[in-house]
Amino acid sequence: MIHTHFTTLISPQNLDALMQTAAGGGAPVVIFDCRFDLANPKAGEQAYVQGHLFGAFYAHLERDLSGKTNGKNGRHPLPDRDALVRHLAACGLSKGQQVVAYDAQGGMYAARLWWLLRWLGHESVAVLDGGLQAWEAAGFTLDAAPPEAPPAGDFAPGEPLATTADAAAIERNLTSHERLVIDARAADRYRGENETLDPIGGHIPGAKNRFFKDNLGADGRFKPAATLREEFTQVIGHDRLPERVISQCGSGVTACHNLLAMEVAGLHGASLYPGSWSEWCADKRRPVSTGAQP
Repeated sequence: MIHTHFTTLISPQNLDALMQTAAGGGAPVVIFDCRFDLANPKAGEQAYVQGHLFGAFYAHLERDLSGKTNGKNGRHPLPDRDALVRHLAACGLSKGQQVVAYDAQGGMYAARLWWLLRWLGHESVAVLDGGLQAWEAAGFTLDAAPPEAPPAGDFAPGEPLATTADAAAIERNLTSHERLVIDARAADRYRGENETLDPIGGHIPGAKNRFFKDNLGADGRFKPAATLREEFTQVIGHDRLPERVISQCGSGVTACHNLLAMEVAGLHGASLYPGSWSEWCADKRRPVSTGAQP
């Protein structure tokens, strides 16, 4: 019998087993399709309509998984907690129920929902390892029918399992150096080159670079836990506690991918800077570094 408590990653085979259990009257799993394209915000939902995992709800990065922007709080600020709770409950989610998030972009958007649910105190949430591609490669099918409207769940926020750091904390850290900031963006954007999403290129002074895609193997799945632990330890150092790490990226989305990889690696307790680079560079008084060095 398959256990029903996945907190980081889940394989296509294990997800299929959960879905079969639910079809047979067992505890249902709530599935969210998080596909998205920053360059074409409608593309993910259009792909979802054409085919998705059976019963999956669509979670739109900007409509469901982010809050309102005001020009100073980054491109994807955190959603209103109460609004997100209501949305998840409307999708049938109940306390303690297993959630699985997937996308077709290596987990870069699914990891955002994974982190948000932990932020709301919900531990039973996992990302489909390898995403939609792995699901289809395993021989499982897609469904084009919209999910049936479920009865509302009793989901309610609990004690947060994920922590945040704000811009003020990052500014204090410029002089205290008590924490390590890890930037999940591609190396060229970290250096301040080829910046197409934000008005200013560069990185937060002192931040180290760990591109989120380096968490994946050639097959598109997360690397083994021991490999991730070794690689992140090289970035963090052997003496620094993971609780002293802050993860950021361009807008607080792919930073969640690094946080997921750290959890897989057994490095627990790092924080998210939700505003990330897009919030940081919106205030011209804040310092900016360019080049390959922190």
